[in-house]
Amino acid sequence: MTAKPQNRVFGKQQRHHTIILASGDTVRHMTVRPWMAAFAVCLVGIFSIGYLLATSYLVLRDDLIGATMARQARMQYDYEDRIAALRAQVDRVTSRQLLDQQVVEEKVDKLIEQQQQLSSRNGKLSTLLDRAENSGLTDKSAHPDANIAAPKNEHAQLTSPKAIEKLLLGGKPADATPDNSTLAYVPAPETMADRADRVFSKVTLSLKHIEQDQLSRIRNLTADASETASEIQSIMQNVGVKVPTEVAASTAGDADGGIGGPYVPPENVDQFEQSMADLDTALTHLETVRGAAESLPFRNPAPGKLITSPFGNRKDPFFGTLALHTGTDFHFSPGEKIKATAPGKVVSAGWTGGYGNMVEIDHGDGISTRYGHMEQVLVKVGDKVATGDAIGLAGSTGRSTGTHLHYEVRENGHPIDPMYFINAGTKLASYVSGLGAI
Repeated sequence: MTAKPQNRVFGKQQRHHTIILASGDTVRHMTVRPWMAAFAVCLVGIFSIGYLLATSYLVLRDDLIGATMARQARMQYDYEDRIAALRAQVDRVTSRQLLDQQVVEEKVDKLIEQQQQLSSRNGKLSTLLDRAENSGLTDKSAHPDANIAAPKNEHAQLTSPKAIEKLLLGGKPADATPDNSTLAYVPAPETMADRADRVFSKVTLSLKHIEQDQLSRIRNLTADASETASEIQSIMQNVGVKVPTEVAASTAGDADGGIGGPYVPPENVDQFEQSMADLDTALTHLETVRGAAESLPFRNPAPGKLITSPFGNRKDPFFGTLALHTGTDFHFSPGEKIKATAPGKVVSAGWTGGYGNMVEIDHGDGISTRYGHMEQVLVKVGDKVATGDAIGLAGSTGRSTGTHLHYEVRENGHPIDPMYFINAGTKLASYVSGLGAI
């Protein structure tokens, strides 16, 4: 019998576990190998772990399901809260947009109202400006509203309705961040209300500039009109011409017109309206004075002609004694036209003693002119003549030694030196364009 090797470890014999099974006379035994034991232990461990896990699942299943449902509920609540917050934000944005739109509409309406008011003022000014132009104070290019009508004017461009709409709806805000400023501070986008505030301030400032410019020019026109009227009035008074009653009334007040009442401060006085009223008064004064000057004989009846005998005492050409020469004699060629120095009505026309053929014209306010020694009279009594109208032809009729014009100016029937009026007319010509040569 072959001897089996003995398993020894460090000199000791290794023994295996044996399982003996007896059933009656039958006896069975089984040797348990180490790997079999390890396998059995692992199998039992796995079964135990599985059993424990299954038991734990069965025990904790309700808790897990409840926790899952609670988490889902929390997630649902979170989503609902976020949706509610988004809705609230949308409502706020919508409300802000509505408020911004309302603010914009209010500001645009106010701007349009100011622009319309400015246009209305321009309409009122047009008549006064035409009067100022006719009075020689200004021309079309110097009108106070020229900077509104001119398309190249900066303030005028900003105040037009199209420009306002373009500023409100188009373009980027002035402080927009450049594209290359990736790390720079990015300002909040400009809202419609902010843009409306900016545009409103800019346009209002432009309208203010236009209004101030208009007021300044209107005041300058008023001062010029008053100064011109005063100069004309002073020149007329120096030659003894009385100021027309309507001018005196406009400057000194109507003392005899039966006006009066308690003094009450004015209400709602508009600076612009007051300036226009002052300009209207000044222009009325100037027009009246100019009209008076144009209606009186301040023109030279013989521009460029030689004066052959002045006004005043002189030796009479026929008697050789001292006599008063009641007019001024101008040299004329025979048959040359003699023209009226001012508008008026013919009160005498024909042969008049020493005057020969003479025409007398009444110019109003006690002022009249006489034209003597004419060869032929071209008008008749009652005719109305205008400045520069031919009233006769030069000659040498009556007490005359040669062809000439005997020209007289009379005030209330008394002769005065015509040169006073002619010299005054030379001064007035710089203020009254119609006083040039006839």
